[in-house]
Amino acid sequence: MTGILLIDKPEGLTSFGTLIRVKKIIKQKKCGHCGTLDPMATGVLTVLLGGATRFAELMPDTDKEYRAAIKLGTVTDTLDITGRVLEKNEVNVSREDFEAAAVKFTGKIKQVPPMYSAVSVDGKRLYELARKGETVERRERDAEIYGLDVVDCDEKAGEYTVDVACSSGTYIRTLADDIGRELGCGAVLTALRRTAANGYKADDAITLEELEKAAEEGTLTEHISGVEEALAVYPAVYVTGAQASRFSNGGELSVERLKGVAKTGFYRVYAPENIFLGIGENRGESLYVKKQYREE
Repeated sequence: MTGILLIDKPEGLTSFGTLIRVKKIIKQKKCGHCGTLDPMATGVLTVLLGGATRFAELMPDTDKEYRAAIKLGTVTDTLDITGRVLEKNEVNVSREDFEAAAVKFTGKIKQVPPMYSAVSVDGKRLYELARKGETVERRERDAEIYGLDVVDCDEKAGEYTVDVACSSGTYIRTLADDIGRELGCGAVLTALRRTAANGYKADDAITLEELEKAAEEGTLTEHISGVEEALAVYPAVYVTGAQASRFSNGGELSVERLKGVAKTGFYRVYAPENIFLGIGENRGESLYVKKQYREE
C-alpha cells in the first residue's frame, strides 16, 4: 500500500505512538510521518505509506497553522500545562494588552528552542537533558509568524485562544512563553491543535477510531491519496518512452531535450500516459534522479 494518510492525532499519544497504532490497524509495516507533534497536541499528522516514505524529505514543510490555548499567570519548565509549575503570578491583563503584546511577535522573529524539545545539542536531545534536570545554552533560531489572531478570550481567567499561521520550525510553546514574559506575568500553553500542515487541513484528517472502522469495512483506499498530489508544489515535466526508461534505470536526462525544464531544482517526472516516475533534480545541464516512485 503506497500513498498518504492524514491522521487527526489524538491528545496523549506521541507522533511515533500514533504511527504504531496506524501500522497495527492497517497492517502496514513501512510507514513514516512528517512533522512531530507533542503528546499534548492534536491535529494533522501526515503519514506516509509504503513507497511514499521515500519522498519524506521532499514533502512541502514550509508553513503550518495552529489553534492554541494560552493561560496567563503560570510558568512551567516545559512551557505548557503538563510541566512542573515554577511560578504563579497575578494577572491584570485586558484583551487589548494581550493583543498589543502578541503583535510584537509577528513577522520574522528569533526563538530559543525549549529545553523539552527534540533539538540536538552536542549529540544529545534537549528533552533527554531536561529530564535529568539539566539546562544548556541554546542558539536562537529564525521563525516567522504570518498571522496571530485572538479568536476567544476570558479576561478574568487570563485565558486566550489564538489562531497562528507560521513557518516550519516555530515553537508555539515558546511563543506563548514569550507573550507571557512581555506581559510580565508569564504564560503557558494549555492546548494545541495543528489545523494545517504539508498543504493539508485538519478537516481532511481522520481519527484512529475512524481508521479502524474503515479497515473493518474495507474502505481504507478512500482515505489514501497519491504521493504525487502532495508533491504538486514541484513543476511537472513529461518525457518520452525512451527517456522514461533511462530515468527509471537511474540515468540522467539532458535538460536541452526536455520541455518545461528551465530553472534548477526539483521536478515531477511523468512517462507517456501520465505515469508518475518520481522526482528529478535539474542541476544545470542534466536532470538527475532524486527519488524514484515505486509501489510497495
